[in-house]
Amino acid sequence: MNTHEAIIALPKVELHIHILGTIRPRTLLHYIDEGGFETSYKSEADLAQLFQFQDFGHFISVYSEVVSYITNERQFERLAFEMLEDLSANNVRYAEISFSAPDHMRRGLEFCAMVDAIDRGIRRAHRKTGIDADVRIDLVRNYGAESAMEVLDWIRERLDSIVSVDIGGSEHEFPAKPFGPVYKEARKLGLHLVAHAGEAEGPESIWDVIRFLEVERIGHGTSAINDPKLMEHIKERGIAIESCPMSNVRTGVVASISEHPIREFYDRGLLVTVNSDDPAFFDTNISFEYTHLHDKLGFSLTDLYSITQNGIKSAFVSETKKETMLLEVEESYNGISGTS
Repeated sequence: MNTHEAIIALPKVELHIHILGTIRPRTLLHYIDEGGFETSYKSEADLAQLFQFQDFGHFISVYSEVVSYITNERQFERLAFEMLEDLSANNVRYAEISFSAPDHMRRGLEFCAMVDAIDRGIRRAHRKTGIDADVRIDLVRNYGAESAMEVLDWIRERLDSIVSVDIGGSEHEFPAKPFGPVYKEARKLGLHLVAHAGEAEGPESIWDVIRFLEVERIGHGTSAINDPKLMEHIKERGIAIESCPMSNVRTGVVASISEHPIREFYDRGLLVTVNSDDPAFFDTNISFEYTHLHDKLGFSLTDLYSITQNGIKSAFVSETKKETMLLEVEESYNGISGTS
């Protein structure tokens, strides 16, 4: 097989992917029709135009619009199943699904019913494809720390289904520090800690989630490139970066893949992973992400295998499961690369 075929065949993990951001165009059109919404979106081509983002703020606006078309908790079973079916087609072996529950709770949907539906979708996908998945809850910065603490009360009811918490949204308007008590309580519940940071704001936003939230992983972390001390600190602490290259290009965070900082992050030895974030919105998938890193930034097949290993090492699973996954991925890589 050629290099591109080998990249597609390479086993992968996804640690930063939003369930709503994976919605298939056909499914979104169905939900719009099911909900009785009057829109101008009549075809997949119409949705492709909707997803032409001008900047990060425009992306947030479109994302919020799509949220409004989800009107029933049961719809999340199909979303989760189709997401994992698509990931499996790209040889993803394990995924952590990010679910922005407060966005939907504010529209009257019930937390536990949504999580139960997602669980059903995960089980269906596992039976069909063998893919494993866990759920993380995005507490959403924009609703504030008080709301986030209330969501933790709901998470207590489903600790068996949820592995971590996160805060996405506007870094500028809703800084990390007020969420400190929320993250302290989440840690007491045994949840792992993640935060979006350094995507649309500078390095100080990343410093804040490290200082005040004591995160284990950073979503995006793009602006760390502007602070060598920060990069060294992230490396020393073993904090993983959930890099989402095409997302950053589509939202204008970086000008092009060729200018993305992931190459320097990797070369400096940071625990960097590659993810597709919102693949349906950004016209991407994890294989596309890997291929672009090879074509534009010179990542070799061995480098990309190392990226997969980073994902497994920083996944929120048991050490036993990590060891098993690493051995399985090594065996697959050896077969693909022709090594022994």
